[in-house]
Amino acid sequence: MAAEISAKTVKELRDKTAAGMMDCKKALQESNGDFEKAMESLRKKGLASANKKADRIATEGIIESYIHMGGKLGVLVEVNCETDFVARREEFQELAKNVAMQIAASPAVKFVSLKEIPQSIIDEEKKIELEKNDLANKPQEIKEKIVEGRIQKRLNEMILLEQSFIRDSDITIEELVKRNIALMGENIQIRRFERFNLGEGLEKRSENFSDEVEKMKKQ
Repeated sequence: MAAEISAKTVKELRDKTAAGMMDCKKALQESNGDFEKAMESLRKKGLASANKKADRIATEGIIESYIHMGGKLGVLVEVNCETDFVARREEFQELAKNVAMQIAASPAVKFVSLKEIPQSIIDEEKKIELEKNDLANKPQEIKEKIVEGRIQKRLNEMILLEQSFIRDSDITIEELVKRNIALMGENIQIRRFERFNLGEGLEKRSENFSDEVEKMKKQ
């Protein structure tokens, strides 16, 4: 006998996965009411659906901004979709806002994905790791495995898509995007972003106030 599925449970699953109501109900029925199994099933279907759409052209979308710390930190991010209709959807705009906020909260992030990282940076990270003292007496094969693991971890720290979502640490930004692809039925891509820190790159004044007063007296 199939488990009885309440509307409240269906809604809760929808809120967790962003899948359609009927898809949520079907997943719960197929899992005999097991919420975790239903959620995993929907997640896999959503990721599969998103992967199929990944090569479709996405040139519409929005440029979203986020300003933090009383105007001392700002972010601009371009998020693309396939149609202007989806670009105007509340869910898409919320996604763009969340991505901009994520960038602001992730100072180590410099690239959207792994393919954007120049080989020169990867080579430099490898050079740094190979020269560390704790690897000096390791066999070459072991050393290479350790270095590879450390480099991957370091690169992931630079990649936006690899970050845990600040509003739900159980998923990454990549998974967040794929959930929205499944929800809206279009390819969605984070194309580029720019972070602005007030005064970044400018030479800071080192003179103290008393030195400034003495200079003024001599004028």
